[in-house]
Amino acid sequence: MTSCSVPELAWINDAAEDTVRRTLHEVCAAPAWGRALLAGRPYAGLQALLAAGDAATAALTPAGLDEALAGHPPIGRPRPGDRSAQEQRGMSGAPEALAEEMQTLNLAYQERFGHVFLICATGLSAGQLLEAARTRLGNPPETEREIVRTELGSIHRIRLARLSRPAGEKERCA
Repeated sequence: MTSCSVPELAWINDAAEDTVRRTLHEVCAAPAWGRALLAGRPYAGLQALLAAGDAATAALTPAGLDEALAGHPPIGRPRPGDRSAQEQRGMSGAPEALAEEMQTLNLAYQERFGHVFLICATGLSAGQLLEAARTRLGNPPETEREIVRTELGSIHRIRLARLSRPAGEKERCA
């Protein structure tokens, strides 16, 4: 099926491979994830694209998961102009003490698990993000790794849907 019948997927179905690869890299920094989605073109609809994204996330090797995590800034410290700034807007305007505690928890988390604290921050308040970081810091590494994979999948779904959605439509973690 071509984008003539699925116009919202023209960005992935009809664009040049290099263009799609760069766009997918903004969704997920793991090259294997992007290659898997490229290989599935064309997509019949958004649900097919999201299912392919879920499968690619589930298939990430430990090294691929590390590559994906490396593309995410710490909660409360998004890169200027990066899509994570929009996703983490619950931290904007947080009281200074809360922001400082979040930074401390980010560092403790990274020291304990070897990667950034990753959570699907869309729609969460600063307090909810802080509580999640506190709670997850106590998880065993193997449990936390699977939570991270799940959170990463939710982020991917939001980002893919955002690329395919008409302007103004709401987003949420799914």
